[in-house]
Amino acid sequence: MPQTNELTVGELAARSGVAVSALHFYEAKGLISSRRTAGNQRRYARDTLRRVAFIRVSQRVGIPLKAIEAALATLPEGRTPTRKDWAVLSASWRTELDERIDQLLRLRDDLEDCIGCGCLSLSRCALANPQDVLSTEGPGPRRILTPAARESSSCRGDCDA
Repeated sequence: MPQTNELTVGELAARSGVAVSALHFYEAKGLISSRRTAGNQRRYARDTLRRVAFIRVSQRVGIPLKAIEAALATLPEGRTPTRKDWAVLSASWRTELDERIDQLLRLRDDLEDCIGCGCLSLSRCALANPQDVLSTEGPGPRRILTPAARESSSCRGDCDA
C-alpha cells in the first residue's frame, strides 16, 4: 500500500477526533489494525477512519465495546463496515436499545418519587413501597431494572446508600 494511502496515528487521531490513547486501546482490543514501518511506527489504512467512526457511533448510542467487538468480528477480515453492515448490526441491537430506553424512561418518571430500590432510604419509599414489598424481588433498584438486569442484579453492600 503506498505511503499516501496510509495515516500515522497522529493523523488518524486528528481526522477521527479520537485520542491517540483510544486508538491504541482499540488496536489492542483488535477493533482496528495497523502495520509497522521499518522504524516501528504505526501506519493505518485510510479506511480505518470509517471503522473508527463506526466504533464511536456505536458507543455513542450506548453499545458496549464488547458488543462492538463481536459485531466487527462478524465482518470478513480487514473489511470496513458499510452502510448495509450498520443497518444489519443496528437492527440486531434494537431490542437492547429499546430496553435501555424503557429503563431510562422509568428512571426519569420515578426519579421524583423513589429510587425504586426497595431500601426505604427515602421518606417517600414507604408510600411507593409499603412494607418493603420490592425486597422480595431481590436486591437493587427493582423498579428501574430491565427484566434481564433483574435476573442478574446483586447488592454489594451498598443497597442502603
